[in-house]
Formats: sequence, C-alpha cells, structure tokens
Amino acid sequence: MIKVAILDLYEGAANQGMRCIREIVNQWGEQTGEAVSWDEFDVRLKAEVPDLSYDIFISSGGPGSPLESEGSAWEAAYLEAVLDWNNNPDNNRKKSVFFICHSFQLVCRYWQLGEISKRRSTSFGVFPVHVLLEGQQDPLFRGLSDPFYVVDSRDWQVTKPDLDHLRHRGFQILGIEKYRPHVPLDQAVMGIRFNEYMVGTQFHPEADAVGMRMYLQTDEKKKTVIENYGLEKWESMMEGLSDPDKIMRTHNHILPNFLNGAMPHLSTSPPAPLQRSEV
Repeated sequence: MIKVAILDLYEGAANQGMRCIREIVNQWGEQTGEAVSWDEFDVRLKAEVPDLSYDIFISSGGPGSPLESEGSAWEAAYLEAVLDWNNNPDNNRKKSVFFICHSFQLVCRYWQLGEISKRRSTSFGVFPVHVLLEGQQDPLFRGLSDPFYVVDSRDWQVTKPDLDHLRHRGFQILGIEKYRPHVPLDQAVMGIRFNEYMVGTQFHPEADAVGMRMYLQTDEKKKTVIENYGLEKWESMMEGLSDPDKIMRTHNHILPNFLNGAMPHLSTSPPAPLQRSEV
C-alpha cells in the first residue's frame, strides 16, 4: 500500500483544490493498478502534521501571507523531518513531496530562494508558463508544450530568485511567468525542483476545468472578476477552460508525472537518476 498525505493549507477557506488533489490521487491509483490510500491533514487550523509512515506528500495552496508562518511548528515537524529522512543514506525508501502555490511560497521563504512580496493586484485566471531548459529536461513537465497553460490564483509572489544560492543548493528553476516585455515588473518563478524527491509550482496543477467553471460562474466570483478585470476577461477565462490543450492537459500531466516519478523512490534499492524529458 502506498500511503499519501494531503496537507490542507486552506485554513478553512472554500476551495476546489482539495477535491482535485483527492481525485488525481484516486485516478492515478486506478490507472496504474497501485494500491493507494490517502489521509488529509489540516495544517493551519488544527496544526495536524503527517508522520513519516507516509510515502508521498502533497501540500496544497491556500490564502494569506507566506511570511507570517515563519518559524511555525509545521516546518520542524514535517518539512525538516522529511529532509532528515531523505538525507539519511540508510533510508532507501525516500519520501516524495509536491508543493502547490502557497506551500511553494513557504518553502521558497524557508530556503530564502528569492524575494517574496505581495502583488500589486491578484493574479487570477488562465495564463501561460514558459519552460526553461531545466524544465525541458525534467520529467515533471513531460507531455506538456512550451508554453503550457495553468490556473493561477495568488496575491503573493516569488520573484528575483537568488541564482547563486539556487545553484549552490542544487535547485533548478523549471518555469517562469508569462513574458511581458511591455510591463516593467519582475517575472514570478513558477516551478522549482528542489532535489530528486521534492518539487513544486507556484500555480495550481491540480485545477480542473469543471471546478474552475463552477467557481467562475458563481455570482460572487463572476461579479468580482468583471469589476476588477472586465467582462471580456471573464469570457476569455471561460473560453480557456473549454480548450482541452490548456487546463486539462496540465491537470492530466503534472501531478500524475510527479506520482509516477515517486514510484522508483519507494523501492528498497536506490532509484535510477532522473531521466531526461522533452516538452
């Protein structure tokens, strides 16, 4: 049995993310024939943290500032415990971790990888992510185009990566925010591989078209989008959700690719190195 821990960082906020993560894990188990179980942990409201009996960890997005949780108990009880486990050469069965959006920002703050700041305005919609050379070689993005399209929903951002620090630690930036040469603002880092076992994105790879369409069609969200961005923006977002080569392609590849990549690390023998991929 492969045990998956799903860490809920939504702090009680209504969301589609947790449903999507559950469904992806269940579908992956069915498609691969693997025996999979999962449990959820309410990290922020109940201070629940999974123990090291779990094989795979998926840490969700969530609202609020990624700066306010610095020094919190969950970092020592969860993140540092997994790092210590994976760094122990006696532990051949390694723990794989995926960090989504808010969780990604937390670990970037934890490792001091760049500038973490509040955006001038909320980034919300369907946007392209550009793949860097490292991303082209990483199996996480296997099966995706360059650029590929993602659901982005955040008030905070990781920008101005400390490239020397990243290189020193062996971290690799996989993708960056859409190119905007006419806008004098820094591009956000959209994906980082931290090591063989840990990777994350600043967007929502779990998002599906059904959930996003329902969310955007609620009176409150539709009104908010139109007031802030205009009716044309709302309509373009709805249209983007109908394109199978956009959101659903990302939904169908990234987290399943991560789960596939975690499997060799669950063997009792050392896994083969990451294989080159093409997007």
